[in-house]
Amino acid sequence: MGEAPTTLGHTGAGIPQRFFEDPDFDFEARLALGLAAQGVGDVGQVLATLAAIEDGSADGWFRAWRARAERLSTEAEASVARRQAERARWAFLAASEAYSRALVFTTGMADPRVLAPTFSLHRKCWDAVVDHSQGCFTRVDIPYEGGALPGYLLRPDATGTARPTLVLTNGSDGSLTALWGSGVSGALRRGFNAFVYDGPGQQSMLFEKGIPFRPDWEAVLVPVVDTLVARPDVDAQALLAYGISQAGFWLPRALAFEHRFVAAVADPGVMDVSTSWTSNLPPELVALLRSGDREAFNAAMRDAEADPVLERVLAFRSRPYGMRTPFDTFTEVSRYHLRDVVDRISTPLLITDPDDEQFWPGQSQALYHALPGEKVLARFVREDGAQFHCQPLGRTQTDVRMFDFFAEHLSRRVH
Repeated sequence: MGEAPTTLGHTGAGIPQRFFEDPDFDFEARLALGLAAQGVGDVGQVLATLAAIEDGSADGWFRAWRARAERLSTEAEASVARRQAERARWAFLAASEAYSRALVFTTGMADPRVLAPTFSLHRKCWDAVVDHSQGCFTRVDIPYEGGALPGYLLRPDATGTARPTLVLTNGSDGSLTALWGSGVSGALRRGFNAFVYDGPGQQSMLFEKGIPFRPDWEAVLVPVVDTLVARPDVDAQALLAYGISQAGFWLPRALAFEHRFVAAVADPGVMDVSTSWTSNLPPELVALLRSGDREAFNAAMRDAEADPVLERVLAFRSRPYGMRTPFDTFTEVSRYHLRDVVDRISTPLLITDPDDEQFWPGQSQALYHALPGEKVLARFVREDGAQFHCQPLGRTQTDVRMFDFFAEHLSRRVH
């Protein structure tokens, strides 16, 4: 891995602690390995790809993952020609994920314009997974404000049997293929349907249509549920919900208004999205923001953005909110909290709580203590290698705990 050590170092208890010295590269490497453990690509392929990347090189990251994606896509097309449907689906899924993984650090690249064409290839491979599913997977668009959100109902077979259905909501920048390893594969193995979609500000809705985030996710999830319960292949009395990363805010927010789910999982819990933004500001900038001094705050942020790397990161994180200035973006993000609705949530909720949560530390506990109804705080610890945001190397542990929680609540239904 360039200048990275060839053997993984330890920093105390638990598994080897670093794949890269750069913390963002290291975290993304863990995410890729966690998905491989759930059937998205293979562990050896991930490790071979990571080994070709110079530590901290955004362009090197893109080239390595793009090359892996092209190799997998070629394999998938050859499998189609040989009528090897299962192998084709697997390779298209892995290729889709590799194209998506290639885009992670585009804001740090010399030419970030690679995003649009590479994203298009990512979705082309995802669509091929659907098209080669032998009728198991089907597109289900969700009516939304005069248009539609792209959705996909992933079923364990093509019989059309009514089944329990897990609705998965993504985080701020996750791909549909990432959701495969965060609940889809577990649902299909257990004979459940899984439903995935792009909401406003997510993936195709942002990159192709320019539609930004919104805090009131009930405006998204209620139409999703309305659409699903009308289908004969969905058991309307056995709906389950999962939200990952920033959806640890969006899902509980929607659950304050949408009560048709039997149980739900927030991975992790997020009471206030803005803490991941303001925690990185010096106190004087926080004071300017809270005082409402737009011009002074924007001027101070312009000075901070003299660092080109920071400027790119802020531009990337700000884009889905659709605001023009730093003050407007930070003000908009401050609306993303649960304080005024958390007392309305009645759906039983499991909240993951990993050691070393780096984006929203303490937020899972805050949500747990604020919830009035049935709740479980599920700890994930570094001694099991399951630390960090969304426990990337603890996805199997997450899977079994999540589906045990769902099974318990499904068994309580009154028929």
